[in-house]
Amino acid sequence: MSRFLSNATNRIDTKGRVSVPAAFRSVLAQRNVQELYCFQDFVFPAISVGGSDLLERFERQIAAEDPFSPDANEMSLLIHGGGVFMKLDAEGRLMVTDFIRDFTGISDEVTFVGRADHFQLWQPQAFAAAQAQARGERKLAGKRS
Repeated sequence: MSRFLSNATNRIDTKGRVSVPAAFRSVLAQRNVQELYCFQDFVFPAISVGGSDLLERFERQIAAEDPFSPDANEMSLLIHGGGVFMKLDAEGRLMVTDFIRDFTGISDEVTFVGRADHFQLWQPQAFAAAQAQARGERKLAGKRS
């Protein structure tokens, strides 16, 4: 099964669009994703992007909870209130909207980061710092993989 792997940084054009890496577009095509579900990540200053299956997975988690519980309400606030649907244009570009820019700090470049079943949009320096921190923490804990 295809996965979103690796990372790549692309420049935003003068019209506010960025080309999604070809490898990521290929995974989207294999999965027949027509509309992208994008949400503000729960942990990182990144936008997580996937197909409707990603949203449905979160909605199943909410449905398993008491609908009036704090957990269900918080999860809905994050995935519904912090999410939008977007589409790629015919050339495989994504519009970098204020929804993306305001949450991530992205300005002129986007780092696309594979996360197996989805990918993320990062401000390049923020991604480099988070990756270095994660690597350092694993090293300090004596974890090799």
